[in-house]
Amino acid sequence: MTQRDESGRQHPGPQPLTKSERADRLKESIYLIFAALAVTLALRGHGDVEAGDALVTLAVTLAGTVLAVFTADVIAHVVVHGELMSRGELVHAMRTSFGALPAVALPFVLLGVSALTRWDVNAALLASAVALAFALVALAWVAVRRVTLRWWERLVVLGIETALAMAVIALQLLAHA
Repeated sequence: MTQRDESGRQHPGPQPLTKSERADRLKESIYLIFAALAVTLALRGHGDVEAGDALVTLAVTLAGTVLAVFTADVIAHVVVHGELMSRGELVHAMRTSFGALPAVALPFVLLGVSALTRWDVNAALLASAVALAFALVALAWVAVRRVTLRWWERLVVLGIETALAMAVIALQLLAHA
């Protein structure tokens, strides 16, 4: 796929994600979902929070998480390879780190609805936590559906991934109790 600039020259357009980029984006999406889940559970545990404040707290936390992961990728590359990332490597790091943000869009929508309507912010936070838990299960399904395993082996892997996700959620709830 190519695109033309204003001078009429052709430039390659956005390329499809490689397997490595898909795997990295999946990993980053899981990190962001857990970070968003921790924030929504903590905010809900505090009670009496305004929707706008919850939105800002969630946005700042997730922006910080994405920037931290991106920074870690850049620094790790320099340490391992002894040189700065090439343009392609930098694009890969950016696509995987920042490309994971759509995985946590729903809590912003739900809190936005709460901010604009009379919907209780605690209900929006609970709905956000439930949506994020379902997102973890959906990502687990995405992770195993293309793997060349028998159906029952996929089911076992999916069950293990789901159980681990629920264990992390339980630990977060325990920490915020």
